[in-house]
Amino acid sequence: MCGITGILLATDAASAKPLRAIAQMTTALRHRGPDGYGFWRDREAGVAFGHRRLAIVDLSEAGHQPMHSATGRYAITFNGEIYNFHDLRRELEGAGHRFRSTCDTEVLLCAIESWGLDAALKRFAGMFAFGLWDRETRTLHLARDRMGKKPLYVASTRDALVFASELKAINCFPGFCQELDLDVATTMLSRGWVPDDKCIWRGVFKLPPGSVLSVTAANFTEARSAASLSDRIRYWWSLADTATKGRADPIVGTDEELTNELDVLLRLAVRERMIADVPLGAFLSGGIDSSAVVALMQAQSEKPVRTFTIAFGECGFDEAPHAAAVARHLGTDHTELHLSSAAAQEVIPELPQIWDEPFGDESQIPTLLVARLARQHVTVALTGDGGDECFAGYARHLMAARARRLHTLPSPLRQTLAAGVGLLARAARHDLVGKLPLSVHARHALRSDRLDRLARLLAAADENELYQRLSGSSTENLTHQKTPVSVQGEPPFDDLLSRLLYDDMVGYLPGDIMVKLDRASMAAGLEGRCPLLDHRVVDFAWRLPADVMVRHGKGKWLLRQLLHRYVPERLIDRPKQGFDVPIAVWLRGPLRIWASDVLTDMRLSGDGIFDFAKVEACWRDHLDGRQDHSRDLWAALMFQAWRNEARRAPAPATNLRRVFELAGV
Repeated sequence: MCGITGILLATDAASAKPLRAIAQMTTALRHRGPDGYGFWRDREAGVAFGHRRLAIVDLSEAGHQPMHSATGRYAITFNGEIYNFHDLRRELEGAGHRFRSTCDTEVLLCAIESWGLDAALKRFAGMFAFGLWDRETRTLHLARDRMGKKPLYVASTRDALVFASELKAINCFPGFCQELDLDVATTMLSRGWVPDDKCIWRGVFKLPPGSVLSVTAANFTEARSAASLSDRIRYWWSLADTATKGRADPIVGTDEELTNELDVLLRLAVRERMIADVPLGAFLSGGIDSSAVVALMQAQSEKPVRTFTIAFGECGFDEAPHAAAVARHLGTDHTELHLSSAAAQEVIPELPQIWDEPFGDESQIPTLLVARLARQHVTVALTGDGGDECFAGYARHLMAARARRLHTLPSPLRQTLAAGVGLLARAARHDLVGKLPLSVHARHALRSDRLDRLARLLAAADENELYQRLSGSSTENLTHQKTPVSVQGEPPFDDLLSRLLYDDMVGYLPGDIMVKLDRASMAAGLEGRCPLLDHRVVDFAWRLPADVMVRHGKGKWLLRQLLHRYVPERLIDRPKQGFDVPIAVWLRGPLRIWASDVLTDMRLSGDGIFDFAKVEACWRDHLDGRQDHSRDLWAALMFQAWRNEARRAPAPATNLRRVFELAGV
């Protein structure tokens, strides 16, 4: 896991001086690679690479980057891991190749040189983003992994194509202009995150998952715009193809046979991700996904696995006892950190700088804190990310089946039911439901936000509207603009569950979940690995029948069956909670002054994005307890805090020659 940067000059660039910016760009990513740095440039070709290293496999200088292939044809700056590199290495050695290191980057280069870029990419099991320079054809190749685990931003300026792992590096390039994209800002405020196919700055895009961009200096010079570069992207892997083929060829087998097959696949995915020359552990919340990953880690480890949990004191937000119970059962070496609200809130001023696009998923806070906790003991942590998207774990997946059944009722009856559920939601908001003698499961089901959503689903006119309401954002529109319609296109399925799963995998997963994990872990100098997003597991999940995804009113049914082999059902059978923090309570209490200050900045900023009358109305309603607007307010507050940080960011240094010389380039 590392930070990468690169520059390709246009053929009519006045000089090669902009290549010197590679040093400052790479330095901006030092948090991603605290163990070393490297630079390479070819002035004649007008190309430069930078690399910050987090050493995981082969800690010696032999793993230093940028790295060159054995013949010297290719140079690479690589971020990520190729988990099956041992198997690939043995195959390449059988063909006569010899290696000077034990790292995966050298194997990756040899595979590309032996099999060609696209063929090699299809052989890799891993997470990655890289820049590859082909000296023979003078072509820059940028590539990204299948699921979009590793980020890669690409920008077009007057003199150069620039790429980097994070925007803060691109911001350092002289000549790059930070121009806010208002449509993207509006989308972020609606969803809470910037879609992976968008960027907050105009003239920048993210390389899509499973794709390659190949460009020469001449190509770039002919049409130097982000749109023109995007037109040159080709896909070496497609989620749409994988999902469509999977649904067309479903797996046939008994529940036991399917559970066995999942066990074998996940054991392999976990085992490959336990390969490291540094200490390794896992995040453990006590939920289905992280417990399954830890169980399979411990089953294949000769010593107790290190596990880590963050706990908050507020009632309903502390999963630490559940994680501790799972850890005791599995026999892990468990570390639990209990945080006060004040301690957790101390990180909030850092968030806009860490997530250098605006990001409004409040679970970023515990993710950052557990990453920092884990980094005190390990350098690599496995996580349960991806389980909900692969195996149908979100409430909308369960509600899809229920709502579809309800839509067989006559429309007048559904409208009456919707009105009744709406009344119950208002009762829940006024805490009338909380005074009833109900079970934990019943209280969870009768939360006002869940009831509000059920009422909206009941009132949907048809199945297409039902899908839109299940997949769309439930946040308020606090801006003057309408939220732009996604141009991503609808998933290629007829059944509601498949459409929602596809939506989550192509949108929410790379746009929110992977961004959250990457920035939080990298800010701590920690590598996060996700076995549940192994491409072989994803292929398997898309071939599963719907009834082993959702059964008996529970999502992730098959994954649960696998976990029951290792952990008793009583330890994990509880309502899904997620990695939440009590933002609603904090905004009414200890965060109230901070939020008021940020809202004042919003009113005075002059951007013209927010409809401040709507923002103030939401704020008053939230403070008075009339309605929980914490999700909407948090997104707006994080956007404004990010905007403040972007305005404070220093301009790129003008004396780049000295920076370059100090870096030894």
